[in-house]
Amino acid sequence: MKRTIAIVGGGDTSEFYVSLRSAQGIYSFIDKEKYTLYIVEMQGLRWEVQLSDGTKAPIDRNDFSFQNGAEKVKFDFVYITIHGTPGEDGRLQGYFDLLQIPYSCCGVLAAALTYDKFACNQYLKSFGVRVAESLLLRQGQAVSDEDVIEKIGLPCFIKPSLGGSSFGVTKVKDKEQIQPAIAKAFEEAQEVVVEAFMNGTELTCGCYKTLDKSLVFPPTEVVTHNEFFDYDAKYNGQVDEITPARISDELTLRIQTLTSAIYDILGCSGIIRIDYIVTAGEKINLLEVNTTPGMTATSFIPQQVRAAGLDIKEVMTDIIENKF
Repeated sequence: MKRTIAIVGGGDTSEFYVSLRSAQGIYSFIDKEKYTLYIVEMQGLRWEVQLSDGTKAPIDRNDFSFQNGAEKVKFDFVYITIHGTPGEDGRLQGYFDLLQIPYSCCGVLAAALTYDKFACNQYLKSFGVRVAESLLLRQGQAVSDEDVIEKIGLPCFIKPSLGGSSFGVTKVKDKEQIQPAIAKAFEEAQEVVVEAFMNGTELTCGCYKTLDKSLVFPPTEVVTHNEFFDYDAKYNGQVDEITPARISDELTLRIQTLTSAIYDILGCSGIIRIDYIVTAGEKINLLEVNTTPGMTATSFIPQQVRAAGLDIKEVMTDIIENKF
């Protein structure tokens, strides 16, 4: 019997359409001879499955099933590819845990922790991982321009502590930009991080582990044409993505070893991707951990899978079968 799989995309943040593109990517990657696939689109309380005839059917949230004519369809496995809430922050993970439906990514705690960039970085800092100096603002809190300049310095990044795809992120170069950047970031989330700028080479490295294997992919070097790796760089081609990265074998191994260690420290599952910046003296600094990374055909993970000489279809099968 073929297992029935839901690929869940959408979500409740600015990354809604980016997530749906990842869902289409994953749909194209998974072996359709082994699995029956459906894309489920979530937005608020609108949970709908896309049917083969182009129509949509509502999902019954009591058991995550749907009616296809006279047949009630239940899912054996869920591939979560929502970037943002509720799929990246642990909420859906808790729901599927209660229903005892296996899913592709890490559990509630790791998802919630990695979704909060400030909390995650401070947690990993306690394990000796290098991170940028930063400060956190919650909704209703304020910080003076002088404090930002004294404690963090300029230039700096001001960004939502929750979210992704660089929505609400500003690279701040002068004092006059600080407060507008904070206001912009608060439009995306209730917590805002002010983070020191680090000058160096930006790298990103994917990893996944199963019961019988551990695979860390070749890192990608990210050379943006813009001020930083913003939305246009990520999705509109204003960047050079070089896989494998133009770095020494020794630095590659250090990046891969750190990626594997962070995976284990956080208790991750499925595919993750970790972003770094390497500063003077080949010091590796963590930027953030992504537990539901982008999965379009041109995203980093498929690039790195190809560079590793692996088949993305087999990787997807590994992720799915590891849960059974």
